[in-house]
Amino acid sequence: MDKAELKTALEAAVTEGHLAVRVTPKASRNAVTVEEGQVRVYVTTVPEGGKATKDVIKLLAKAMGRAKSALVLVRGETARDKVFRVD
Repeated sequence: MDKAELKTALEAAVTEGHLAVRVTPKASRNAVTVEEGQVRVYVTTVPEGGKATKDVIKLLAKAMGRAKSALVLVRGETARDKVFRVD
């Protein structure tokens, strides 16, 4: 999936201004994928002190072509399943 297709798939996954993602910390690579409508984010950072969540926001913002401040964590601060508000 190229960048344009990924951006389109991510925008399509936003429902009512919210984006649900599943995060895999301590992955072998940083990546954002959309599989069967489910957004998955892989980050290499460890899930401590909010480091992984910050990297998830960075990756999603870059993939969507938005500012990091446009993504606000609504639910799942310490969980693998997170919901972001997309402004």
